[in-house]
Amino acid sequence: MPHAEKPINMKNIVLFIPLSLSLMMAQFSYPLEDFLGGGIGYSPMYIKLDSIPGSSDLMGLGLDPEDFDSPFVIHGGEGFAHVTGRWRIGGYAGTGGTTISTIPDIIIFQDDNGNDLLDAGENSKDYTSYFNPRIEAKFSIAMGAASIEYVMPLLQDLELSAGALMGYARASIAVDQQNGTPRWGTIFDNAYGTMDSTGTLYYGVSANEYNEPVILPGSIPGLMRDVSATFFNFQPYVAVKWQLLERLGLRISVGFNKGTIPAGNWVLNGRTKISDSPASSIQGASFRTMLYIGL
Repeated sequence: MPHAEKPINMKNIVLFIPLSLSLMMAQFSYPLEDFLGGGIGYSPMYIKLDSIPGSSDLMGLGLDPEDFDSPFVIHGGEGFAHVTGRWRIGGYAGTGGTTISTIPDIIIFQDDNGNDLLDAGENSKDYTSYFNPRIEAKFSIAMGAASIEYVMPLLQDLELSAGALMGYARASIAVDQQNGTPRWGTIFDNAYGTMDSTGTLYYGVSANEYNEPVILPGSIPGLMRDVSATFFNFQPYVAVKWQLLERLGLRISVGFNKGTIPAGNWVLNGRTKISDSPASSIQGASFRTMLYIGL
C-alpha cells in the first residue's frame, strides 16, 4: 500500500523563518563599534571644473587655459566622527594648484604712431636675442569645510552615506611675467634707486623733473600680480565606506562642487578690491578618496 504523505508541520515553518532571518541579520549586522567610531586620513579631492576664472584674459597673455590640470586636484586631510543615531560630522581642509606658462616669439617694430600696434608701413623684424619674457599663470584653491552626513549600513563593514561639505574657500590667480632668466642678485635690487647704509634712498631725476619729481619704480626683473577671492563653498555627496582591517578603511565620495564669487569681490595682491571684476563660478563634478585610520 502506498505510504500516506505526512502533513506539513506549519509550526516548524513558522519557527524556521524567523530563525533564518536572525542568522542572516547576524551575518550582515553592522558592528556597533564601527557605527560609533570615527576616522582620519589623507583625502585628495578631484574636481572637473566647468571653467577657470579669468580664462579669456589669460588667453590675451598668450596662455592656453586648457593646459591647466584637469581634473583640478586638492591635497587635503579629512576626518569624521559619530554624533548621534546614524548621523556623523566631520571636516576637510586642503589646498591645490596648477600652473601654465609660455615663452612667446617677439617681433620688434618701429611704433611711428605711438599706438603700441604694428601698422602698415612701419618697420618690423624678428627678435632673435635670448631675453624673451616668460609668462606664467598659477590657479590655486585653498579650502576648509565642515561636513554632516547620514549613514545607511549595507553589509558588515560596508556602508553608504549621504551628506555635504560646507565651508569657505579661497581661489587665486597669480600671473608672473619674467624678463629673461632671473638672477638671485637682481631679485633684491631696489626698483627706485640706491640705498645707503643709513637707509636713505637716492633717486635720480632729470633737470626738468628736479623741482617736481615723481617717484616711480625703475626697471625690474619681473612683474607679478595676484588676484584672489574668498567664497562660500557647498559640495553635496554620496560616499561608500569599507572597513578593510580592524583599524584601517577606504572611503570614496562622489558629488558636485558649487562655489560662487560675486562680482566685485576679487582683490589685487591681497589689498585692493577690483570693483569691476566679474562674477565667477568654481563648480564641477567632484571625487574624493580617503584611506583612513579608525573605525
